[in-house]
Amino acid sequence: MQNPGSTTPDRVGRFPAQARFADGAQYIAGRLRKGTSGRTHAVTDPATGEEVLTYELAGADDVDAAVAAARAAFPAWAGATPGERSDALHRLAAVLADRAEDFARAESLQCGKPLKLTREFDVPGTIDNTAFFAGAARHLQGQSAGEYSGDHTSYVRREPLGVVGSIAPWNYPLQMAAWKILPAIAAGNTIVLKPAELTPLTSLLLAQAATEAGIPDGVINIVTGTGREAGEHLVGHPDVVMTSFTGSTAVGRRVAEIATATVKRLHLELGGKAPFVVFDDADLDAAVQGAVAGSLINTGQDCTAATRAYVQRPLYEAFVERTAALMETVRLGDPFAPGTDLGPLISHVHRDRVAAFVDRARAYARVVTGGEAPQGDLKNGAYYLPTLVTGAAQDSEIVQSEIFGPVLVVLPFDSDDEGIALANDTPYGLAASAWSRDVYRANRATREIKAGCVWVNDHIPIISEMPHGGYKASGFGKDMSAYSFEEYTQIKHVMFDNTAVVRKEWHRTVFGDR
Repeated sequence: MQNPGSTTPDRVGRFPAQARFADGAQYIAGRLRKGTSGRTHAVTDPATGEEVLTYELAGADDVDAAVAAARAAFPAWAGATPGERSDALHRLAAVLADRAEDFARAESLQCGKPLKLTREFDVPGTIDNTAFFAGAARHLQGQSAGEYSGDHTSYVRREPLGVVGSIAPWNYPLQMAAWKILPAIAAGNTIVLKPAELTPLTSLLLAQAATEAGIPDGVINIVTGTGREAGEHLVGHPDVVMTSFTGSTAVGRRVAEIATATVKRLHLELGGKAPFVVFDDADLDAAVQGAVAGSLINTGQDCTAATRAYVQRPLYEAFVERTAALMETVRLGDPFAPGTDLGPLISHVHRDRVAAFVDRARAYARVVTGGEAPQGDLKNGAYYLPTLVTGAAQDSEIVQSEIFGPVLVVLPFDSDDEGIALANDTPYGLAASAWSRDVYRANRATREIKAGCVWVNDHIPIISEMPHGGYKASGFGKDMSAYSFEEYTQIKHVMFDNTAVVRKEWHRTVFGDR
């Protein structure tokens, strides 16, 4: 029996979104404005189904206005010194720290995340990322000067690109907005960000905080609209020089198709189906704890979440039994209640999609625990019980497809070769973990598993100093770290003739005597 958390009937302390965004949910050139598409959208609390905010969606005209504002702001922002951009980002980090509770409540309200998660993970992670890029802004380096050709001195400049158009998903709205905005503006670019229409609140708060921190109007712009209208127009806009997109692989292909027409630089962080490989010498208790935390983080709506556990045969039965038992202690409830471990999925539509995966799997696999929506106090929310599935074939839908919910599939393997081969046997390659006490065994797994991140004896932690991004159908390009920072720059070779005379010898080599 699942252990439900408590509810908060009066919903005290929720974020007052209607009052905050009465002027609209578009942030262009330093002010809020209403969208011009002629259509509205409702932000809904996924824990209750209650409406939080109704706003006017952005249309193509809003995207054009945002790009124009970013383009107008670019020369001055690109011309600011690294120290000036760094100082502005340090001020932004201070504003975010001062408003941390506002951000945590807004994120919980629009996403259904437990408030303890947004307080301890989403908001502190965003502040830390801001501080990191404040420091990185002062380290935008080319290569040292040198004489590589006769009397000529060469060096490489790193320069900003221009206007960046980015699209962020709904699962980590604040952090994904920060991952896109911060490296772009630290490098001297300006940006137009389209958040998911389901979850625009914290992106708008972030842009307002940037203005308060002294970042000039037009450097950060937010357009809140649908992907088909606002998103596609932003990606295809001729004045946007780079597109950064986080979302599904299917939509990523569409983004790439549109961006190719105008030869844009692309950064794609796409789907995942992370393997969780447990070798027979692993600490079983630690692996079970890691599997439950890694598969249920953000209610499984995380592209790096553990979704496929491969357990070597001697530990398989015990792993399944203990993991199911631990899942059944997880407390579902109101995201604002202190005892809640797991909140709802983002919407009833998405909950039904996740449930359909599990229901179809019943024909060929066993649902050990979960596999349904809870009733009682939680029946109006988009909740789904933590679910453990066994007995599925490697080529089955539930093993191969991204479910994006609190569902973990467990399969056995015999040899190390087989375990690593199974881990690699999907189109995705975003993240993975290997569990072993043997350093050589673990090192082999980190070397041979094809993923952008491989944890050893852990699953899910990320840090600002290290890159995040995938292999294969999980996309290309990196978020966070200095690697991300460099992606938002272009390099220029500069070459000086040190002789201060016209070099007729080189001219004669090419053209002969004239």
